[in-house]
Amino acid sequence: METQFQRDEIIKFITDFYGDNPEYLWAKTPDYAVFRHQTNQKWYAIIMTIPYDKLGVKKEEMVDIINVKCDHIMMGSLLQENGFYPAYHMSKTHWITIALDGSVNTQKIKTLIDISYELTDVKIKKHPLS
Repeated sequence: METQFQRDEIIKFITDFYGDNPEYLWAKTPDYAVFRHQTNQKWYAIIMTIPYDKLGVKKEEMVDIINVKCDHIMMGSLLQENGFYPAYHMSKTHWITIALDGSVNTQKIKTLIDISYELTDVKIKKHPLS
């Protein structure tokens, strides 16, 4: 099943690359996997399984998705591409949903995870005179 393969590949990428293990926080949705920074505890990705119709797609089946934080400038162009949707259950201004059904190249998803990781990382403020 393509969707399960892509989900597993993304989880392995995050675990291997960032060293962050998925957190399964809710008993009612035991397959929802949250990834957060160890330093500031901010989420940078969440993987869920939802009905396609929650994304506005007229399909009966379920789909794995990942929500990542995204630069609002990129959001408009991404939403024009197949497999990208306004964020499910998150701020639609700062987050985007990506279907893990093979419609989006895995490498592109990894790049967007990297962006999300950077956007949610601890920012070091520089002194204005330095």
